[in-house]
Formats: sequence, structure tokens, C-alpha cells
Amino acid sequence: MMKVVFGKKTDIKKGADMKKVLQIDKKSKVSKARVAEVKTAEEYGAMDVDSRLALIQALIPLGLMHIKEELQAEVAQLAGERYKRNGIAGYSRWGSQKGSIYVQDQRIPMLIPRVRDTKNKREVSLSSYERLQSPAQADEALLRRVLHGLSCRDYKECAEAVPEALSLSSSSVSRRYIKASSRKLRELMERPLEGYDFVAIVLDGKTFGEDEIIMAVGVTIEGKKVILGIIQSGSENHRVCGDFLRELIDRGLKYDKGLLVVIDGAKGIKKAIAEVFGPHGIVQRCQWHKRENVVSYLPKNLQGEFRRKMQAAYEKGTYDKARAALQHIRKELQLINESAVRSLEEGLEETLTVHRLGIHSVLRRSFMTTNMIESINAQVEQKTERIDYWKNSSQKQRWVATALLFIERRLHRVKGYRYLQELRIALQREIKLASGKQIQQKEAVAA
Repeated sequence: MMKVVFGKKTDIKKGADMKKVLQIDKKSKVSKARVAEVKTAEEYGAMDVDSRLALIQALIPLGLMHIKEELQAEVAQLAGERYKRNGIAGYSRWGSQKGSIYVQDQRIPMLIPRVRDTKNKREVSLSSYERLQSPAQADEALLRRVLHGLSCRDYKECAEAVPEALSLSSSSVSRRYIKASSRKLRELMERPLEGYDFVAIVLDGKTFGEDEIIMAVGVTIEGKKVILGIIQSGSENHRVCGDFLRELIDRGLKYDKGLLVVIDGAKGIKKAIAEVFGPHGIVQRCQWHKRENVVSYLPKNLQGEFRRKMQAAYEKGTYDKARAALQHIRKELQLINESAVRSLEEGLEETLTVHRLGIHSVLRRSFMTTNMIESINAQVEQKTERIDYWKNSSQKQRWVATALLFIERRLHRVKGYRYLQELRIALQREIKLASGKQIQQKEAVAA
């Protein structure tokens, strides 16, 4: 038997530890070998802060060396190689001066080479140095670290990968975070929407301090989830929600082909949808919220039973079967609690919209509740849970917008996205029916 060590062949005894032998098959391919471990971007993001900083600390010296090489290469291109006159006429090396660059989110002082235009008696700026002085990308890195759990107060202790790094005090980190998060808020609230073909929207609010942030998530015909925007309000009243929807339309939101609008049941949002979208906004009330509202009127010993019954009714395959099951539950509730009956009857048809549209069962499950936006709200809460006191409106909106844009990158396509064309056809059919009913009503009134 033979073993291979750096291309050399040597004899080994039969009793040798075969685990340490690098075996090669007849086709000269490695059959057994310990491969290098390479982490994915998701695995890197899931690492704890100390582990990530250890990797950064190991790589930054290499980065600084590469930066120095880049600067020297540009100097050589402008002023030529040392002791050679092969550069641009009149350009010459002019020593170095103290400067600073950004690596990740750290500002690091270093000596910067200079080039002088001796003919015109002026300094020649280095384009590579100008790019490295811009804090925009550095602020993005800082934004991610603060958002993922590093407070501004503890940032200096956690982020000093290079001892000479500057601008790591809590106040400077806070200023840079405010600047970076303000850019994120503008990006979210101003980005155009005309390039998207939306088939559904989910609207819901989340409480921050004494206010509520109402947010909207759109679903494109391809199944992609897009954060449309946010608005701050004391409650989900129809005026605020109406202004919010009109703002989305001004930014390019198209609704003429019909939109399925999923809401939790707030009357203000429903009224705003009717005012702004008219018959083109088809409302689906969240079945989970309806179920919980109904059982909340019942004694605790009956809540589990009726929760299961309502869930089974909503899981029926057709509109007729689901409605019949809910009507049977209504009869049972009449003997127990009339308030629960009125809660069930209020908006009952709107909880069955996805059943009435006749779309595929997989797609129906995606839109029968507001779970899509509830999941996003839960992730926003993880990013903002360390804030005990909200100072002002700007802080709330900046944090929420920044968190939403980071979350948006990781959102998966909606389940059943292959059947969204069915939803589009069903919505257009529903709009025609609604328009026909409106015409009949107008004619009846006129008669």
C-alpha cells in the first residue's frame, strides 16, 4: 500500500492508522478528505457578536494592507514608479500626510501618500482615498450592528477591532445611526411603486409607546412581499388610513386590476378601503381575529371547544360548506351568549371572501389571516425590544423603517404563489359583480 504526502509516495505498514491516510482512487480523485468549512451568509449572520468580531479583527489587517496597496498603485499610475519618469507629465510624489479611512464601520487613521501637480501648483486627489473616506457604507455596517443588538453605549467596547479606530463613542455612534436610519426612512417612504404589479395588500398596526404604527405589505403577482410604507397614528381611524392609502397611490400603487385587502377587522381601515379603492378593493377579514373575538365572550370552559369548531368551519373546502358550518355554530351560540352571536354575525361574509373567490386551497390559507404581517411585526419587535423609552416620533419611525427594510430582504414568496393568477381572475370577476350591483342600485333609486 502507498500513501501520498505532498505528491510523494512512501510505503506504510498495514497496522498504520488509516484515518490519517489521504486515500486516492484509481481515477486520481480524493475519496476521503476533510474539507474546509465555509460559512454561508445566513450562518455568518446567525453567529454571536463576539464570534463575528473575532473574524473581523482577523481580517482587518489584511484589508488595511490591501488598501495601502491600492493607494500606492494609484500614486504609481499618476506619478509613475519610484525613480522612473513614466507618470503623467508634471505629476510627482509629494510624501505623505495623516488621514483616515473607513473599514467596516470604523474610522482608522493612517498615512496617505500625496501626489502634486508641480506645473499648476496644486494637490492631486486620489479617487480611491475619496471613496474610502465616505461613511455611507460604514454607516450601513454600523446600522446592522446596532439593529442586531449592540447598544450605542456598549458599541465602543464591542467594536474596537483596531485599537487606533476613531469615532466609537456612544454619542458619535448615535449620530451616525440617526443619519443612516433617516436615509432608510426616506428610502421606504419615497421609493416608487409603479414598477410592481400587486394582487394583494395586508394592513395592520403595531403599538409603540402611546402611538400606533400602521404598516402595509404588498404581494406581487409573482408572490414577492414588498413593504409599502408606514404611518403613525393614535388609532386606526379612517381618515389616517385613507391618507395612507392615497399616499401609496401617489407613489404609483395600481389597483385598477383589483386588490385583495386583508385586514384584522378595524372599522376605520375598512371604511378607508371603500373610500379610496371603491369596488376594486376586495376585503378579507382575518379569520383568526374573528374567531378570537367570538370566543372572548364565552366562559373559559367553552372557549377551547368553540375555537376548534370555528377553525374547522373556516377550513372547509368551499364557501357553501364553510358558511353552513358557521351558521350551525351561530345556532349553538344563541343558547349560550347573544353577544357572541352578534360578534360572529358582524362582518361574517368578509371572513369568507377567499372562500367565495374560489381560489386554490393552498393560496387561500395564505390570505385567510393577517399572519403575513403579524410575522413581520414580531421580527420588528425583536429589533426594537431594547428601547425602553421612545423619545419622539422621528425615533419611532426611523427604527421601524430600518427594521422593516432589513426584514424585507429575508421575506419568502407567499405560499401558493403559483396560483396568484387565479386570484387575479377571481378579483376581476368580483369587481364586475360589484359594479353590476351598484348600477342596479342606482337604477332602483332613480326609478
